[in-house]
Amino acid sequence: MSANFKMVAKTFFGFEEILAKEIRNLGGGNIVQGVRNVSFEGDTGFMYKANLCLRTALKIIKPIHSFSARTEKELYRKVYAMDWGDYLSADTSLAIDSTVNSDTFTHSLYVSQKVKDAIVDKFRDTEGKRPSVDLKFPDVKINVHIHKEFCNIALDSSGRSLHQRGYRTATNIAPINEVLASGLLLMSGWEGQCDFLDPMCGSGTFLTEAAMIACNIPANINRKEFAFEKWNDFDEALFEKITMVCLNKTREFHHRIVGYDKAPSAVRKSIDNVANANLSEYITVERKNFFDTAKFTENRLHMVFNPPYGERLNLEMEEFYSAIGDTLKQKYPGTEAWFITSNLEALKYVGLRPSRKIKVFNSHLESRFVKYLMYEGSKKAKYQKAD
Repeated sequence: MSANFKMVAKTFFGFEEILAKEIRNLGGGNIVQGVRNVSFEGDTGFMYKANLCLRTALKIIKPIHSFSARTEKELYRKVYAMDWGDYLSADTSLAIDSTVNSDTFTHSLYVSQKVKDAIVDKFRDTEGKRPSVDLKFPDVKINVHIHKEFCNIALDSSGRSLHQRGYRTATNIAPINEVLASGLLLMSGWEGQCDFLDPMCGSGTFLTEAAMIACNIPANINRKEFAFEKWNDFDEALFEKITMVCLNKTREFHHRIVGYDKAPSAVRKSIDNVANANLSEYITVERKNFFDTAKFTENRLHMVFNPPYGERLNLEMEEFYSAIGDTLKQKYPGTEAWFITSNLEALKYVGLRPSRKIKVFNSHLESRFVKYLMYEGSKKAKYQKAD
């Protein structure tokens, strides 16, 4: 059994608490929430499991060395002094990703270049040959974080961002990020407890993530590769065992997950992506305009969606958001409806008072994730009207 070590999971702003809960439920220890990150401890098997299962993590990095550096020469010297043979060889390709917040080190690309120079010079001096640089598909990706004079060197165990699950091959114009979608679903309290609807499903990301949560399917089970699979110490048998244990914890789901979209192309993309995720038996996608629909079940319904936005809605913003409110109010009693929007001005046109309004970011856009509780019966719905 390998010893525990520190890891850091990166995430979106506002998702730190959800990610910490996920890590705790997986079995991680010494969990500390930061800003857009959560640090924790676990062994090598837990690092594999974290990459495979965490829904709200974008990256899992493994810190390997920390030091202070006041000059570029000192940064070079201390990186050069590290025992890089533990992590890569002269035949390994590498890439450096740097983040800097410092008066001394002001350019992340320059820091990446200095760190790369120190590593390849070390191999050239000791072995007579040097690792190559491959920015797209490196064998080892090194993460450098400098805050003031403090430098942290880490290995990126994930590689490509963990939002790239592997099931979404077809996308629409502005698909929602898979980690963002999963985080919003968890934030909404979705656990698979009832029927689910995404009435504007686009390429089907909410549908797929909702089904994986409901069935407790590992978030990245469809992903083809993690960076740690190229590491010197990769334990393939352990990774296969971890994967099988996680798959054995999946559960059956006895409700319906339904998606609507009025665009035929979106419906086709959703169906393709759902099939890629092997979830077609749980998800139904239909071509429908949400404003022409009514609740399909007599039981409670959980709704999460991402209304379209952009210039094409500017002229009809009031009408569009008003129609969302009217449809919810008139046709969806007994529904807990959530949606995300970056159009903060448009929310007042919904005509219903949200019971929750949470600040989140969709890419670089400040947004709100809002909740509307639609009660059974017109009398209760009447009290939800905005003043």
